[in-house]
Amino acid sequence: MYVSRLTLRNWRNFTKAEVGFQETVYIIGPNASGKSNFLDVFRFMRDIVNPKGGGLQQALASRGGLSKVRSLAARRQSRIELEFELRESLADTNEPADWKYVLWIGGEGKGKQRPVVLKEEAYRAGERLVARPDKQDEADPERLTQTHLEQINMNLKFRGIALFFEEVLYLHLVPQLLKFSDQLSLGHLESDPFGQGFLDEIAKTQQRSRDFRLQSIERILLKVIPNLQELKFIKDEATGRPHLEMLYNHWRPRAGWQREDQFSDGTLRMIAMLWTLLSSNSMILLEEPELSLHKSVVEQIPGLIYKTRQSRKKSGGQILISTHSEAMLSNKSIDGNFLILTPGDAGEGTSIESPTEGDKEAMRAGLSPADVLLPKTAATIQRI
Repeated sequence: MYVSRLTLRNWRNFTKAEVGFQETVYIIGPNASGKSNFLDVFRFMRDIVNPKGGGLQQALASRGGLSKVRSLAARRQSRIELEFELRESLADTNEPADWKYVLWIGGEGKGKQRPVVLKEEAYRAGERLVARPDKQDEADPERLTQTHLEQINMNLKFRGIALFFEEVLYLHLVPQLLKFSDQLSLGHLESDPFGQGFLDEIAKTQQRSRDFRLQSIERILLKVIPNLQELKFIKDEATGRPHLEMLYNHWRPRAGWQREDQFSDGTLRMIAMLWTLLSSNSMILLEEPELSLHKSVVEQIPGLIYKTRQSRKKSGGQILISTHSEAMLSNKSIDGNFLILTPGDAGEGTSIESPTEGDKEAMRAGLSPADVLLPKTAATIQRI
């Protein structure tokens, strides 16, 4: 399933935004324009439907509360409004969406000042399945501290929406957390977006699937890492800890083997990205995948994403990529749609624009997104 359209009001940097999506989406903009906050709306929905509990209240509390999530530029209307359209296919977006979900959140306005549901609606093929507040909510306002989406006994008719958001994956691997996990006394965050448990995830994967994915990754790495010969998964016989090992050309037979704590940061980030692309048919959120990678590799990321997704046994899944990398966007064969974030002036919210027809024509004529679109974001940055 795919998100075909998203409408935001008063969410973090954005006072109002309505955007459409393709299978691959590149979100570009200068620093502090809201790229991470835009991706966070999907993480927020995932946290609401987290089967381990917490729901709406925990999702907001983990972000510092309603006041931290609500746009500082919100004036007349301070409530947060989120609206999602979801489709089984993006081939025909003129037809009614397969699913639609609407959530408005505001303050209780009295007593404990808790966040509450101001509006919740769910539709399937245009038919409304739930509309809140309802009579039961009016009789028992305490119910409005939770969404129906997060409650198994209430979301049966539209559980497909909950399952979609539950499977959203966010990846922003921090190599040091993986390399030194034994020395760092840190608990793993829910869904582990920073890769602390990446090796454990590989270890838990069925051997046949694990071997297929690692062989696919090895074939790609052989093209971009000089002198690499082999990538393999092992378990330490003494400790039982999982490890990745890579063999490099070396005149001494065993001297060329390295474990993950000796890998470069860029190599680890690339392995994690490729593994995620191969393992998931869900929505994947990639935040600045170019970090720590050589320019020549960064230029190939759009192609690697496409080829990796095509090589999976199952198709589907949507990828949202935040970046301001000139090298990545210089790839003229880049496939997907682009969202251009522009911070507002004098306390106004960030705006989101799609390429104009002139921009599209220029790219069809042979210019790259870096040539056409990045200057739009650079215009918002003043020289120091």
